[in-house]
Amino acid sequence: MKNFLFAIALLTVITSCKSKKRLAELQTVHDKVKMELEDCAKKTASLQSTIGTKDAELLTKNGQITDLQSQLDYLKKTNTNLLDRMADLSIVSKAGAESIRRSLETLSNVSSSAQRRDSINLLLVKNLKRSLSDINDSDVQVEVKKGVVYVSISDKMLFPSASYVLNKQAESVLGKVAQVINDHRNLDVLVEGHTDVYPISTQFLKDNWDLSVMRATSVVRTLQTQFGVAPSRLTAGGRSEFIPKEDNTTEAGRQANRRTEIVLLPKLDEFFNLLTEQK
Repeated sequence: MKNFLFAIALLTVITSCKSKKRLAELQTVHDKVKMELEDCAKKTASLQSTIGTKDAELLTKNGQITDLQSQLDYLKKTNTNLLDRMADLSIVSKAGAESIRRSLETLSNVSSSAQRRDSINLLLVKNLKRSLSDINDSDVQVEVKKGVVYVSISDKMLFPSASYVLNKQAESVLGKVAQVINDHRNLDVLVEGHTDVYPISTQFLKDNWDLSVMRATSVVRTLQTQFGVAPSRLTAGGRSEFIPKEDNTTEAGRQANRRTEIVLLPKLDEFFNLLTEQK
């Protein structure tokens, strides 16, 4: 009897162990399947997102194709109109076509001339600044304006107050500028006198017009007689107080406005020859 009961107990234990093992195996399979389903769900969501993006891109491309087709239709229509107009030979005669060709060539030459002018201006500025390097920048300024080079010299560097007679240090400054001028003989030189707004009236000067003109002629005469600049290249002009650089209501502004400007210009006859040589 005891043996029988022991056998039943042993069988129960064995059966229980097998059930637990089987249950564990089933749980493992369940977990694996669950992970695969979750992974599949993620991939499905990703694919759906990609499909949505591609649909949007396709919609955009279709819109672009529609726009391009509209442009193509417009160009075809325009081309047809141009062909119809060109069929009328009276629109553009042979002489007219030749005139257009010469105009385009002239514009090309002017563009090349402008590039050459800019290169010359850069060289001029470099040479002038190097030559005037020992002078305070506030007294002598070199810059390019309106396509030409300006050398602006304060009045205290050249003249006593209210005078058009050059002082001693003027010769040094003008000599350095003249050296660069003489190295570029294809340029003309315009000297302009400028004053502030304070009026002047003396035995020899009626007003600021007189003062600005006389200062310009003093500089021009010195460039010619002392430094050998050809007089045919020189022009003297007075601007009085009417082209100020700064506000005349302050002392600093008035000081900046009292100046002599030496402007280096391309020869006008060469420029006009360029415009007419293709005719």
